[in-house]
Amino acid sequence: MSGCIALVVGAGRGTRFGGGHPKQYQMLAGKPVIRHVLETFGGHDRVDGVRAVIHADDLSRYEAAAEGLTLLTPVFGGATRQESVLRGLDSVLDENPDTVLIQDAARPFVSSAVIDRVLEALEQVPGAIPAVPVSDTLKRSDPDAMDEAPRRIAATVDRKGLWRAQTPQGFRFAEILAVHRRFMGQDLTDDAALAERAGLTVALVHGSEDNVKITTPEDLMRAENLRPGEFRTGTGFDVHRFGAGDHVMLCGVSIPHEAGLMGHSDADVGLHAITDALLGAIGAGDIGSHFPPSEPRWKGAASEIFLKHAGELVRAQGGVIVHLDVTVICQTPKIGPHRDAMRARIAEILGLAVGRVSVKGTTTERLGFTGRGEGIAAQAAATVRLPLSSSG
Repeated sequence: MSGCIALVVGAGRGTRFGGGHPKQYQMLAGKPVIRHVLETFGGHDRVDGVRAVIHADDLSRYEAAAEGLTLLTPVFGGATRQESVLRGLDSVLDENPDTVLIQDAARPFVSSAVIDRVLEALEQVPGAIPAVPVSDTLKRSDPDAMDEAPRRIAATVDRKGLWRAQTPQGFRFAEILAVHRRFMGQDLTDDAALAERAGLTVALVHGSEDNVKITTPEDLMRAENLRPGEFRTGTGFDVHRFGAGDHVMLCGVSIPHEAGLMGHSDADVGLHAITDALLGAIGAGDIGSHFPPSEPRWKGAASEIFLKHAGELVRAQGGVIVHLDVTVICQTPKIGPHRDAMRARIAEILGLAVGRVSVKGTTTERLGFTGRGEGIAAQAAATVRLPLSSSG
């Protein structure tokens, strides 16, 4: 194969990010960070193949993230980034590409325009990287006082001619492979540094401020804010009457009570209202259209099933649940003592921070069916952020 191969390097463990799994598999805009990268390179008309370099422990995560994409079989990386890149380069020897693009799996917003600029530069020089000029004033701290607080400034660094390097870093394949083999074990910060050490000319092309690298949870939040999108609001309302029983399910919490709530499922009015609010925000009908009460399989079903489904539909559209607000309307039971447990349960079901969930309780001053103790009602509002591509 001649042409271009893109290596997406994602074998790191992301120790600075924390959490249950590496940063490249964290969810961003409804899909793993690495999938954004794979889709961009896989869909570029000047890239002839995409191969991911992953950690052996992440194979199942990678397969889920790459489902449905046409990609080269991934290879396992090494103990360092440099070793991982070398393994990736060695793995495409049979393809024998003219050029190779080396991309961080944690840069989800690389654009086709940036890729084009790197490839165009490779027609003139052996290597090219995207970069953005440094605009902030730079300070160097006193290296002998690194543990002091506050740290002392030792010098102001002249920022003229300084650039912040990004990826993809592009090279003529045979030359960068030889460089990596020659400097094996010298763990420099990027591939361009190796090429420079070997005396290869590496050009700078304009990158993009949006081509951010995700290293911390704060980076992930900023990445969410970079996406062009819009906010949608949906509302939901539900009612269930009292019947025989010794407890009620409200917002995913079982509360002892002198009566139960009647319904085909577990009759959780709070979760039903939130489910309808989420479905409304993305224009996906109502709870009855997804879980018809005429179907026996939903008899006695836990309402968290319905809410999880609505959350998955939001994520499938690239959406993010920004906030949920539910008001439970009843004379009894009292909502206040259970509010924190309800918020925590809703957040757990949807994978949200508790701070994005509000639960309130109110009465109708003994007016109407709730005031007479005939049943419980709930109303909910959901705020969802959707990418513009889902705005239809």
